[in-house]
Amino acid sequence: MNTTANNAFETLGLEPRFDLDGKLLAERHRTLSGKLHPDRYSGRPASERRMALDRAIQVNEAYRQLRDPVRRAESLLTAMGVPVGEQKEPKASPSLLMEMMEVRESLDEARQQKDLDRVGALGEEMRGREEAIMRRLSAMFSEAGDDPDQLKAALPILGELRYVRRFFEELEAIEEALMDA
Repeated sequence: MNTTANNAFETLGLEPRFDLDGKLLAERHRTLSGKLHPDRYSGRPASERRMALDRAIQVNEAYRQLRDPVRRAESLLTAMGVPVGEQKEPKASPSLLMEMMEVRESLDEARQQKDLDRVGALGEEMRGREEAIMRRLSAMFSEAGDDPDQLKAALPILGELRYVRRFFEELEAIEEALMDA
């Protein structure tokens, strides 16, 4: 594995894998953040305070990277030599693009009608889809092991997860706007 992916996992003392226990991840972050809190280093020499601050920054970045399933998958794939990034990955299938366009149109209609219940229902449908995608990605990483050729098959699934995540960003903005109205 490359050092970027390894460092995030190593920083938090976790095994490099896609299927992480969110509670354990948060616990590791909280524990390390507490140990590195600036108050613990207030009477220490400037070099120690700086080292603790640098380490705290690493811990926070590792946590952000591993907490996000897209970034976590990208890190693992990159570590295995599989190029990632929307420009390097296969294009989304026309059927996925059509599905996403239709669900976003439904979301826009619900927004225009100020139908918060429909917005919530669309969100629930997408959460179910996200859970299914996460299960597929987890299985893909488990079954492929360290084989980059098998891991390439995870790229379309990762792309689908990105589309779902973008939907959630739009959904949150609409929910916030409708609740404020």
